[in-house]
Amino acid sequence: MAELGLNAWITLGVLGLMLGLLILTSIAPDLVMMACLTLLMLCGVLAPVQALSGFANEGMATVGVLYVVVAGLRDTGVMAWIAEQLFGRPRSVAAAQWRMMIPVATISAFMNNTPLVAAMLPAVTEWGKKYQIPVSKLLMPLSFATILGGLCTLIGTSTNVIVAGLMKDAVKAGHIDQTMGFFTLTSVGVPCALAGMLYMVCASRWLLPVRQAALRQLDDPRAYTIEMMVAPNGGVGGKTIEQAGLRNLPGMYLADVERQGEIIAAVGPQLRLQDNDRLIFVGVVDSVVELQRLRGLIPATDQVFKLDGPRAGRSLIEAVVSDRCPLVGKSIRDGKFRTQYNAAVIAVARSGERLHQKIGDIVLQPGDTLLLEARPAFAQQQRNSRDFYLISSLEDSSPVRHDKALVALAILVGMVALATLFEQTPYFINKNFGTLQAALLAAALMLITRCCTTASARRAIDWSVLVVIAATLGIGKALESTGLATAVANGLNSIVGTTPYSQLAAIYLVTMLLTELLSNSTAAVLMFPIALASAHALGVNYMPFIIAITIAASCGFATPIGYQTNLMVYGPGGYRFGDFVRFGVPLNLLVATVTLIVAPIVFPFQ
Repeated sequence: MAELGLNAWITLGVLGLMLGLLILTSIAPDLVMMACLTLLMLCGVLAPVQALSGFANEGMATVGVLYVVVAGLRDTGVMAWIAEQLFGRPRSVAAAQWRMMIPVATISAFMNNTPLVAAMLPAVTEWGKKYQIPVSKLLMPLSFATILGGLCTLIGTSTNVIVAGLMKDAVKAGHIDQTMGFFTLTSVGVPCALAGMLYMVCASRWLLPVRQAALRQLDDPRAYTIEMMVAPNGGVGGKTIEQAGLRNLPGMYLADVERQGEIIAAVGPQLRLQDNDRLIFVGVVDSVVELQRLRGLIPATDQVFKLDGPRAGRSLIEAVVSDRCPLVGKSIRDGKFRTQYNAAVIAVARSGERLHQKIGDIVLQPGDTLLLEARPAFAQQQRNSRDFYLISSLEDSSPVRHDKALVALAILVGMVALATLFEQTPYFINKNFGTLQAALLAAALMLITRCCTTASARRAIDWSVLVVIAATLGIGKALESTGLATAVANGLNSIVGTTPYSQLAAIYLVTMLLTELLSNSTAAVLMFPIALASAHALGVNYMPFIIAITIAASCGFATPIGYQTNLMVYGPGGYRFGDFVRFGVPLNLLVATVTLIVAPIVFPFQ
């Protein structure tokens, strides 16, 4: 690399520093990336416009907007409904994996996989516990299935979107003559997904151990008593306890059913529910929160519906009653709790004991822990009140807007249809209309139709991920402008030869290694200019190289840090680092083999 200039050597040094910090320290990746980008600016390698161009990149913006779309799907219960409808009742671990992976991979093809895993993680965990299937046999396949499904369309993963944005920039610069379409990846991604899922079902029996989650809900010592009612025409009436999914609830059990004033104790799984039945549950707080999200059940207390403002703007809050509370010694109904505090009591916990009264009839005692539904301002207003010892808001506990589920689903379908339609007929309305515009329109409709609130939309956006993507794009500019990408491509030529297949394999393997060590977006951005330079040096079609780095950067199976969804299931699945290596390395090699065979067939070199 003697022909490299000073700026190229500085860039190489900064890249080495970045790799060292990301691998050897626990410093947040967004801080490392921004620090390295700043260093390149300070050294004069990048002009400010070049360095900050990543923040105006269409791919980065699309990823951010898709977070808002997924917030609408999550807040309306669409993801939980899909899980309930599609997963069914498995007869074995292998059947459970197929039932879970096929619909999840299909959904992942049309929405970003990171928020998809966030939405499906609790649903899959509860489903596994319900049917006595170890969650460690499900959660790693869940993460891997979303990654594999994301290979099939443009918006399946953030990596695909980022590479598409890079291709648009390259077209504008005159380096290439085409961009990535919505289904460009499908012909290579579908074989990879099918092969990967078949491997997981066959190999998990031997390579995926049974583990216990790092934290278990049942460790919570508080046992709340909560009343729920079967909503009229809510879809639960007429079903048995088992059919309604109310048997073997994790961290909770159905104690009694009250029907027309009569108590049905020792509830059996075949008891058929009726509209307006009152169900008395006992369980821990996390289970109570999930119970509130179930379609077809509503809080039995009518106080919830008498509070000021819509339910969508409320959240769940825990409050411990003090001995100075004026309602001590009075029942919740007689003390007019809702009127005094503008909050409704939906559950009560008292020293782990079962409370047999209805919520309104419970006489408050000092030390009782109340689970309240209230406006978020309640926590601030009462934080210093003598009426309560402790007040704590529960995150992500806003009531689910089940009535908006069909609206949210229609918006998602419309977004995919629009992105596909205008890709095929770009001059129909606006020649610049594409995935970003379709996602922006979908996000706006999610907010306008109240499928999600502005607060929920803001919380849904993972700003650290967006900063990493934008900063990495700026660093990628340095590789291109200093000639370092071309030098690396020439170096690969001298090492692996000048045949297209050897170059393609080398670029795939280097990208895969960077993904496991760094992140998917970082690997894609760093390898994109190298892939283009290699194709141009060989005088062959660049598309197989672009497809290769896109898939290699998306497929981080061998380590928990290789992909964000792996980190999300790491703790809940009780996995160890070696579990990912043992189960993920063969999958990496399998997907690499399929890609290297199929990509040159679909996109010939000449």
